[in-house]
Amino acid sequence: MSGSPTYVPKSALGRWFESRLPIMGLVHSSFVAFPVPRNLNYLWTFGAILAFMLVAQIVTGIILAMHYVPSATAAFASIEHIMRDVNYGWLIRYLHTNGASMFFLAVYIHMFRGIYYGSYKAPREVLWILGVIIYLLMMATAFMGYVLPWGSMSFAGATVITNLFTAVPAVGTGVAHWLWGGYAVGDPTLNRFFSLHYLLPFMIVGVVLLHVWALHVAGQNNPDGVEVQNVERDTVAFTPYATIKDLFGVSIFLILYAWFVFYIPTYLLDADNSVPANPLVTPAHIVPEWYLLPFYAILRAIPNKLVGVVALAAAIILLAFLPWLDTSKVKSGKYRPAFRVFFWLFVVCCVGLGYLGSQEVSDASTLAARILAVGYFGFLLVVLPALGLVEKTKPIPASIADAVLAKAKPAEAAAPPASR
Repeated sequence: MSGSPTYVPKSALGRWFESRLPIMGLVHSSFVAFPVPRNLNYLWTFGAILAFMLVAQIVTGIILAMHYVPSATAAFASIEHIMRDVNYGWLIRYLHTNGASMFFLAVYIHMFRGIYYGSYKAPREVLWILGVIIYLLMMATAFMGYVLPWGSMSFAGATVITNLFTAVPAVGTGVAHWLWGGYAVGDPTLNRFFSLHYLLPFMIVGVVLLHVWALHVAGQNNPDGVEVQNVERDTVAFTPYATIKDLFGVSIFLILYAWFVFYIPTYLLDADNSVPANPLVTPAHIVPEWYLLPFYAILRAIPNKLVGVVALAAAIILLAFLPWLDTSKVKSGKYRPAFRVFFWLFVVCCVGLGYLGSQEVSDASTLAARILAVGYFGFLLVVLPALGLVEKTKPIPASIADAVLAKAKPAEAAAPPASR
C-alpha cells in the first residue's frame, strides 16, 4: 500500500518524512481524496459507527482488565470492586457491557444492509467473507466476555455452550476438556477465556484492516448497485461529503448508546448474573445475550444434539457463501420486487428466532422455532438461488449519476415556480 502521489506536504520536514514513510499520503488517499458513490445513504454510516464501537470496546476493555482478577474465587468480587471502589469504574463497566450490545446492533444493521443492496456480489466477495470472519470473531469474543463476571448465568452459559463440542464425534470430548482445562468448567476455563477475550479484539482489528483494504480495492457498493462509470460524475470525495454523514450518524448512535449507559444500564443484563456462580445451583432459564439468541433458538429447535450443532454452525457459515448462493445479476433489492418481499420475511425470521430463543422451552415455541428456522435456511438455500433465475427485475440506471438525476427531476417538477 502506498500513499497518494498527489499529496504534497507543505513543510520541508513533512516532505522529508513523507518521502521515507508516506503515512499521511496513505491517509489522504484512503480517507480524504478517496472517491465514494454520490448516492450513498445513511445506512452506509454504520461502517464508521462500527469502527468507533470497536475502539471504544478495546479502550474500556483494557481499563477493566487492569482491575479484573481471572480467578473462580475472585472474579465476581473484582467486578464488584470495579463497580464500587474504582474511580468511574461503574461507567467503564457499563460502557463496555452496553457497548457490546451496541456493537452487535450496528453490525446486524450493517449486514442486513449488505444483503438488501447486494454488497456481497462481485467484485466484493472477499470483502463480504472478511466481514463474516469479523462477525464470527465478535461472537467468540462476546461469549467469552459473558463468562468473565463469573455470575450464575456466566457459569451456566459457559457449561452449556462448551458442552456443545462433545457432540462432535471422536474429537469433541477432547476439545471440550481442553477448553475447560479439566473435566468441568472451572478456574482454568476462566483463565483461558480471559486470555482469549483480551486477544481476539486485536485479531478483529487485523481483519478489519483487511476489510477496509478490500473495500478500497473493490470500491464501495451503493443503493442502486451500479458500478462507478465516470469518477467525476459518479463520485464525490470521502472528505468532507462522507465524513460529515459519518459524524452525524455516529452522533445519533451515541445518543442511543448514552441512553442505555446512563438511564437503563442493566436493562440488557441478566439478573441471574448478579449472583455469584455456584456449580450446585443452575438458573431456571439459561439464555445467552440477545445478539446470540437466533442461533440459540435454532440449536434448541432440533432434538438431536449433533444435528443442532451442525445447524447452528451452518446458519453462520452459509452467510459467507451468499456471493454464490444469490444467482441474480442485479445487486440492489431496490430493483428486485420479489426479493424485497423475501428479504423482509428473512428479517422477520431472524427477529422471531431471537424472541423465541429468549423464551422458555414449550411445544408451541419449539414448533415456531422450527418453522422460522426452515424460513431462515430456505431463504439462503432455496430462495436466493431460485429467485435469480425467475425474478423480473426493474430497469437499473446506466450510471450512478443517472440515478441521482432521476431522483432530482421529480423534486424539481414538484417545486413551486419562483415568484417574480
